[in-house]
Amino acid sequence: MVLIGAHVRGDEPLTEAARVGAQAVQLFLADPQGWKKPVRRPDADALAGSGLGLYAHAPYLVNVASTNNRIRIPSRNMIAQHTAAAADLGVRGLVVHGGHVGDGDDVAVGVDNWRKTFERATFPVRVLVENTAGGENACARTLDRWAMLWDAIGGYDVGVCLDTCHAWAAGEDLETIVERLTAITGRIDLVHANSSRDPQGSSRDRHAGFADGTIPPELIAHVVREAGCDVVVETPSQTQADDIAFLREALGA
Repeated sequence: MVLIGAHVRGDEPLTEAARVGAQAVQLFLADPQGWKKPVRRPDADALAGSGLGLYAHAPYLVNVASTNNRIRIPSRNMIAQHTAAAADLGVRGLVVHGGHVGDGDDVAVGVDNWRKTFERATFPVRVLVENTAGGENACARTLDRWAMLWDAIGGYDVGVCLDTCHAWAAGEDLETIVERLTAITGRIDLVHANSSRDPQGSSRDRHAGFADGTIPPELIAHVVREAGCDVVVETPSQTQADDIAFLREALGA
């Protein structure tokens, strides 16, 4: 069964899930802007026994593609730490941004750094690589970059997270994005269903609720329907209940 959920913030994810009508929740396991190791949540047992589908998102600083050792090595450690914490909760996947290399660096080196990440470690929870909105040196922004990346990592136990706002920002056609991405990867494990505050091709990662954004809501529903997997809205908290209700009606769920 496809679950429709939300990224929830704060210290009461179960309360937030009930408020917005979510069947799944995505949450950070530590400061999303920091490098601190996750500690066991006081509500860990309640989350694990809640019956909700659980997903975790790695901190934004994680960038295993980086050619900078001071970023890449701590990023690999963070994935190990966060997947361990996620396994304790019964999380279905840890979302990690595709990352990027520095100005003047070869993207192929970043792609190979991704390969080395999986070659050197086995993680207890599947890593879901997420497409990114902008950056000429990004490893998972355009479909040609996805093809490069998947050639390197597709043989490992790794999954795909497709963000509609990010694909829109990258200038992709959302009518066909699922078909074209799955032709490369063979899978999509999670959809982040978000509208955008900006026009298509903006390269800007600014999420919006379905009613307020620039992406037609029916187009977001089309992506979710075509992907046929769990979906999480990362829209503003005040719109999440309406966005989930829209998807539930559109999918007949």
